[in-house]
Amino acid sequence: MRESKIASANAANKTAGWQPIKKTAVLLFSNGLIKYGFGIGSTGITSGEVCFNTSITGYQEIMSDPSYAHQIVNFTFPHIGNVGANNEDNETANPDQEIHISGIITHSYNEKPSNYRSESTLSEWMRDRKITGISGIDTRYVTKLIRDEGMMSCLIEHRHDGIFDIPKLLKILENVKKMEGLDLASEASTSSIYNLNSKAWEWDRGYRKNNHTKIKIALIDYGIKTNIIRMLNTYDCETKIFPAKTEIDSIMKYDPDGVLLSNGPGDPEATSTYSLELIRGIIDKNIPIFGICLGHQILALALGGETKKMSFGHHGANHPVQDLSNKKVQITSMNHGFTVDMDSLPSNVQETHRSLFDQSNCGFEVKDKPIFSVQFHPEASPGPQDCYYIFEKFIKTIQSVNKRKYGAKKK
Repeated sequence: MRESKIASANAANKTAGWQPIKKTAVLLFSNGLIKYGFGIGSTGITSGEVCFNTSITGYQEIMSDPSYAHQIVNFTFPHIGNVGANNEDNETANPDQEIHISGIITHSYNEKPSNYRSESTLSEWMRDRKITGISGIDTRYVTKLIRDEGMMSCLIEHRHDGIFDIPKLLKILENVKKMEGLDLASEASTSSIYNLNSKAWEWDRGYRKNNHTKIKIALIDYGIKTNIIRMLNTYDCETKIFPAKTEIDSIMKYDPDGVLLSNGPGDPEATSTYSLELIRGIIDKNIPIFGICLGHQILALALGGETKKMSFGHHGANHPVQDLSNKKVQITSMNHGFTVDMDSLPSNVQETHRSLFDQSNCGFEVKDKPIFSVQFHPEASPGPQDCYYIFEKFIKTIQSVNKRKYGAKKK
């Protein structure tokens, strides 16, 4: 009886001109798993290390974050594309506006966005930037897979005809590079020095310009997010962004009051050939230093510490972190696959923040130097604004070191 009903329904569908939706994309994992879905964005083949991101909103900011170079992001939130995309909220600060993410995996893609700031669908935005994605995937299953087996290589192919050469794709997948040992920071970095003077976004005001600069900040770009620069501009800083492989003489010529080491992609140890000498030179000059994410890890290496690869990393905008100085808990935005080994650092380096998910290090400061850093993203975008105070701490540290210049009072 059931079979006859199904046959009748199929016959009716054919009469009405209904046809099953063709699968136009395939997803392959290095553990042998193969899934079929529907392609979004650009057609073609893309590959990288798969990770999962638990953010509910902010998919455009996530996808345009240079820290996701060589990564395919599996979104745990089921609906992606609801608010479309625009040309204002990209987090890649580089003047070339290149997007570095390898691809995305979604459960349900929305082709009809609704938002007053939307300028295009997400798929159109992706096509314009040659980003390939796949939808129709059980992302909860993929998340559990990554949690249990760790971040692995994966590959997406998007073809309109839905015809895939699986043996060929498996051979390509075998040659996908592991994240360990990859210097992606120099690729995501700017190739020239530049300025950006827009402030953080405000309701009904948008991105206003910073016309009242006071403190000069040199930002070393390992794949910097735009909102880090905007936050400093919001605090009336003059910002100048330098390439990852810049020389210390170039930075000192600018005569900065402070130096910020930015976020970025890849293995922090792979940057050692060009980053450590520069940072140690800045440390010797007693200039205040603030590190974020990859900058936090590279700073740890410059201080004599070590970093290690995590099983599935921290990626999302809902990560609880405890400030050890006052025991307060903050909800933070995170995006990293490596972590600092606090036991490897010298005794004058003190831990300041710790993850409440796995107790991994999320911040430290140098007791006898104006130096501190955090593993999370205080600038958010996307994410909560609990940690904007970290930028205020950086400004106050600079004012304390430069009392004569800024008239900072002793505590």
